[in-house]
Amino acid sequence: MPDLSHLWQRFVLACALLFGLAIGVGATVFGYSNTATVRLGWSVFHLNGVPLWTVALVPLAVVLVAGTAYHWLNSLHHFSEHMRHRHRVRELDAEVASLKARLDELLGMPDHSTAKVVSDAIEIEPDPPVAIDAEPVSSNGDLSSAVEPETAIVVTNGASEVGTPKPKTTGA
Repeated sequence: MPDLSHLWQRFVLACALLFGLAIGVGATVFGYSNTATVRLGWSVFHLNGVPLWTVALVPLAVVLVAGTAYHWLNSLHHFSEHMRHRHRVRELDAEVASLKARLDELLGMPDHSTAKVVSDAIEIEPDPPVAIDAEPVSSNGDLSSAVEPETAIVVTNGASEVGTPKPKTTGA
């Protein structure tokens, strides 16, 4: 299903424009239809000879201007918070990159920026199969047919140790 969010936004903006034009036309007709003057009074504040249309349209205009200013300031605050967050994210990304580089340096890892990819064509060849001599194995504890043991060489931590062969036993 296609994403219709931009079409919906255009529709809402077009409806708002048409609604604003209708309010403007209505306010103009109302203003020219009500040219009589009125006397306004509130507590100690008195105004004489005020056109009737201003009694309805001035408060409406003040509310619309105040709402517009509020939304502009709210949008500006949202934008500034977005930019502050974006700046902080970039700072954290730089800090993570420096920490990775420092950790790689401490662990002796290669530098990722200059690493080259080894092609798949170069493969390590497996060791050739080892030929095993098929000799008879003694059974039931008969060691007379067994081959004489060889000297064992054991490599541990880089040093080699030579073990002594076990003595050949004869079956009694």
